[in-house]
Amino acid sequence: MIAICPNPFRDKGCELSRRIALLLNEHGYETCYCPIFADEGDTILPPDLHFDQLKDLAPSCSLAVVIGGDGTILHAAREIHPLEVPMLGVNLGTKGFMANLEPEEYEYVLRAAQGDYKLSRRMKLDVSLYRGEEEILRDQALNDVVMHGYGDCIKITALCNGNRITAFSGDGIILSTPTGSTGYSMSAGGPIVEPNAEAIIISPICAHMMSSRSFVLSPENIITVEMEKQHDRRAYLSVDGCSVTDLCGGDRIVVRRSESYTHMADLGLRNFYDIAFEKLR
Repeated sequence: MIAICPNPFRDKGCELSRRIALLLNEHGYETCYCPIFADEGDTILPPDLHFDQLKDLAPSCSLAVVIGGDGTILHAAREIHPLEVPMLGVNLGTKGFMANLEPEEYEYVLRAAQGDYKLSRRMKLDVSLYRGEEEILRDQALNDVVMHGYGDCIKITALCNGNRITAFSGDGIILSTPTGSTGYSMSAGGPIVEPNAEAIIISPICAHMMSSRSFVLSPENIITVEMEKQHDRRAYLSVDGCSVTDLCGGDRIVVRRSESYTHMADLGLRNFYDIAFEKLR
């Protein structure tokens, strides 16, 4: 089975999703509609289609065709986890670094259904939030882990395997995967890293320190971010922009490479350098 996963706020009336499903059905493939950011019965969804939850059907799917922007793909990846069902992105977003196809190229989905693609294995990060000695949150990031103030300057210390590598006051800090290097990390001055590489990228956000720089670290490292006393200032932890948790002074966020990966179907129509040049110029 092939899951068609539209963002109905971008694929209006699921028109592109319908065309893709029809193409696949005509060639003998079974499909299902699994919307992202919406549930069965939501008024944004067309009433003539039946919709399922991706997390329920993922175990029986050989491919997930995700129609939307990078945020849609990130949400779909969370629905698929811990399975490693390959995803093929069809870009209806503004940038779409993670998508392999543009809307007018949708017929190439048939190639992916036939298995004619290269598997792109994307590193993820395991995230743990500790308050005192208690682990109060565990999550996983394909893109990035962000600690940020609610409009206030906050104090942060980052350590690599227990060794301090930076400490500053500023808006926050980003811990990114190579996949996430073209997102918020890049906007904060971080480097662009090939998405198939493995590294942990640390980028301060508007640090009040002239020597503030990004770090690109080996994926074997364990990174700890310590939140200094916040007093009356508020901060939050965001994982892939999907989950947000308020932080307290003294909290510790521990990040390490995950043992699991997200798999993307790469049809080879364009390489990473072509995509970066086209979307960043």
